[in-house]
Amino acid sequence: MNLARQRTLAEQAAEQIRGLIVKGELQLGEALSETALATALGVSKTPIREALLRLKAEGLVDVQPQRGTFVFRMSAAEVEALSEFRDVLETAALQIGMRRDPVALGRTLKEITADMTAALAAGNVTRYVELDDRFHDCIVAHCGNHHLARSYIPVALRMQALRYRLTRYPKLNTRSLKQHRTIARVVERGLRAEAEQSLKKHIAQTLQDYTSTQRTSLRR
Repeated sequence: MNLARQRTLAEQAAEQIRGLIVKGELQLGEALSETALATALGVSKTPIREALLRLKAEGLVDVQPQRGTFVFRMSAAEVEALSEFRDVLETAALQIGMRRDPVALGRTLKEITADMTAALAAGNVTRYVELDDRFHDCIVAHCGNHHLARSYIPVALRMQALRYRLTRYPKLNTRSLKQHRTIARVVERGLRAEAEQSLKKHIAQTLQDYTSTQRTSLRR
């Protein structure tokens, strides 16, 4: 018999704070107050403290002794390092997945891009980012390697946060959608070299876009 385990307050708090960070309602580098979070979420400080430790393990918060807890901040060098790590993991997952069943993977990616198209047409950028995340999660999940999938989790969470911060630029969303369509198409056709090249180009473009928009924000 399998008993459903009720989620703890710490797990629920972590989910709520994670969403605030990823969606940009808490800014990168922003100081986090346990008291303010406890009040906002209607719980005591204990589950908040446990939640922040969970988020620290996920790379979303930075706990600094004698200073406090902050939303993660990424320098240009750290964003580049994350992009390189993501490139290694996603490319490896794509290679494995295409050896197993490129048609099934391609069809699933194609379905996701169709939903992305509809979301963007409707101006629902939140939905678009969720589908963008699903697209890349699908590539990793399809490879069937749980070690790789676990390694990808911290990368995925940080990338979600970066993607949400790019949705204010319509031209970037349009170009991103086009790149996703290309990846899905060449994967479904079983074109491994083209698929790998398209994925690498997309990952590199995301890095370039985020770096460029951050420079623009700093000049304002």
